[in-house]
Amino acid sequence: MSTAISISREDIFHQLKLSCQIPSVIKGFMTRKILVSTAEILNIKVEPVELQQAADNFRLINKLKSAEQTWSWLQKHSLSLDEFEELICTNIISTKLSEHLFADKIEPFFIEKKLDYLSAFIYEIVLNDEDLAMELFYALTEGEISFPEIAHQYIQEPELRRSGGYRGMVLRKDLKPDISAAVFASKPPQILKPIVTAKGVHLILVEELVQLQLDEKMRAQILSELFSKWLKQQIEQVEVTLNFDSGTTTVCH
Repeated sequence: MSTAISISREDIFHQLKLSCQIPSVIKGFMTRKILVSTAEILNIKVEPVELQQAADNFRLINKLKSAEQTWSWLQKHSLSLDEFEELICTNIISTKLSEHLFADKIEPFFIEKKLDYLSAFIYEIVLNDEDLAMELFYALTEGEISFPEIAHQYIQEPELRRSGGYRGMVLRKDLKPDISAAVFASKPPQILKPIVTAKGVHLILVEELVQLQLDEKMRAQILSELFSKWLKQQIEQVEVTLNFDSGTTTVCH
């Protein structure tokens, strides 16, 4: 036996407050307002053909293969057709605005930060005992034990242990300075002398060094970074006033 429940706008808003989602909702609202107002200032417009193509792509990504599926999706998310169009339009504006503001800054940024985009494929084991780490280091260099054997014995985290301590590709900018300096001064494949940090004693096998190229994937990553930083700065400059029934609250960023 099913039970009917009536939910009002006030109920939804109350639940958003109780689930502590108001800050993320505010951020989303501010983001949309900033995108739309900046696009208007820069005379960036969305053409009908762009809107149609983006809507088609959205339906494809969300597996909305028919009009019935699309309508069901809209009902599920309480969206009208006009609101769906607004959603798609905002996405297009975001893309066009990021290109307008930062497309010509990608290459200079990559050149300036080129060292940060150096990467390495490494294996890593973090120990608590420096003497033990040195002992294992010399055993490795003498071929008395393998890195996977040490990983299996000393790594606690199951997935990392099963992979033999494989960290995959790591960017230079994401490594601690001492570790970064040693990794990128190495001649792979090379086992590094144990490095002590606040986290512990790092035993690292450098498998390969890689200089990333400014390909389409890297361009998209840099564009996203630049645009996100700009948007964050814009949001931080805005003072928001929340007008609730219980009173007025000012939110500073």
